[in-house]
Amino acid sequence: MTEKECEHHHDEDEKKRRRIGAAVLGLLAAGLFVVFLVWAILHPHGPRFVLQDATIYAFNISQPNFLTSNLQVTLSSRNPNDKIGIFYDRLDIYASYRNQQVTLATLLPASYQGHLDVTVWSPFLYGTSVPVAPYFSPALSQDLTAGMVLLNIKIDGWVRWKVGTWISGRYRLHVNCPAYITLAGHFSGEGPAVKYQLVQRCGVDV
Repeated sequence: MTEKECEHHHDEDEKKRRRIGAAVLGLLAAGLFVVFLVWAILHPHGPRFVLQDATIYAFNISQPNFLTSNLQVTLSSRNPNDKIGIFYDRLDIYASYRNQQVTLATLLPASYQGHLDVTVWSPFLYGTSVPVAPYFSPALSQDLTAGMVLLNIKIDGWVRWKVGTWISGRYRLHVNCPAYITLAGHFSGEGPAVKYQLVQRCGVDV
């Protein structure tokens, strides 16, 4: 093999090494980007819900063991992420008392929440003559006598995360907002509407 041929082979080998090096660097860069993207998608901060107030229009029990509860609540949700948006695909909200659902689920409108945005809902929750467990009536009577009823405003739904143009699959969302309703001595669970300012932070599980 002549000296010129050796130099030619050396140049070809050098070009191959450069191409391989560039390909490896490209793969590493792509891998790092994917890792970052997966981390961003799988580790976003969940939305922060706050129960602002509740207006009670009816909350009383009739024999035999039927509960009527009509109320309106105001909730806010804040997206704490500065680079990740949130799609609320479906949110069902309802009220529960002593671990039993006492209103029908109300469907909140689907929406998109941008970076650091705040969304506010004020749905009505209705439950007319809902059959309840036998222990319900004496327990409610005790709470009314004590002057305080603990309702839980709950949300079950689905969310998706948005990073740039990429949108994740759906994730299950559970929200639990305790509402401590302090009842005046004359209030027996029925009568004129009473509004309670709560500003109670909710538990969120995504």
